[in-house]
Amino acid sequence: MKNTRLFLMLAIFTIAIQAQETKLKNKGKFYAYWGWNRSAYSASDITFKGDDYNFTLKDVVAKDKQIPFSANKYLNPGNVTLPQTNAAIGYFFSENYSVVLGLDHMKYVTVQDQWLTINGEIDPSYGVVGADGAVSPFVDNGIKQTEDFLKFEHTDGLNYIHLSVNRFDDISSRFGLHSENFVINLTEGIGAGILLPKTNSTLLGKERHDDFHVSGYGIHAQLGLNFVIYKHFFIQTDLRTGYINMSDIRTTQSKSDSASQDFKFIQGTLLIGGRFKIF
Repeated sequence: MKNTRLFLMLAIFTIAIQAQETKLKNKGKFYAYWGWNRSAYSASDITFKGDDYNFTLKDVVAKDKQIPFSANKYLNPGNVTLPQTNAAIGYFFSENYSVVLGLDHMKYVTVQDQWLTINGEIDPSYGVVGADGAVSPFVDNGIKQTEDFLKFEHTDGLNYIHLSVNRFDDISSRFGLHSENFVINLTEGIGAGILLPKTNSTLLGKERHDDFHVSGYGIHAQLGLNFVIYKHFFIQTDLRTGYINMSDIRTTQSKSDSASQDFKFIQGTLLIGGRFKIF
């Protein structure tokens, strides 16, 4: 009886030790994810330049453009650019750190019919009239953004291609979990990259430029939770905030026409992915 009790105590102690030491290994593994985002943007000053105009719109308000959910629009590979999406591939170069190449496909739409302060000059031949009834030049005049004057969107999209370094910390034990089959990670990261928008702009009645163009750069930081299920699958949610500066936005077919702006953004994501080891 005494030996039986000793055996049971040793068995329980061994199981407890193994449970405490059970830890999902990260180093050397790749991971990839696909998901969706909602984004919000700060107001920004947008400057438009061309051969016969140079003006700035102050504090332009914009919003994102996430479409209502449907299986066809969100899950059909042929419709991947319709929703606002995120995709990335990462590699753990240590147990806690990974390097990630990602694409955030956001959408940026300036709000129509908003009243804006305009400063600058537009050739009178365009017939643009300010709030006080005066034709340009404008000096802190007011103007209403209508499609006849300006439509300005990065809807295919505000594409942020970035490289980041992310840290993963297993916090499962704080929830009483000690299993490789379900792990909760706290994630943090910082990164930077380029903006490759396809801008939908109709400016002063001119034909729009309908192609992708490297327009600037961005930086970001993020915080999130990563839920690993059965070692190889995960669901992740991130809160990302950053700064975007686009100094060379193509607006029309003419190379002499351009726009520039900078603004801050905040983004929430829902991501689904997998972890795997190649070597």
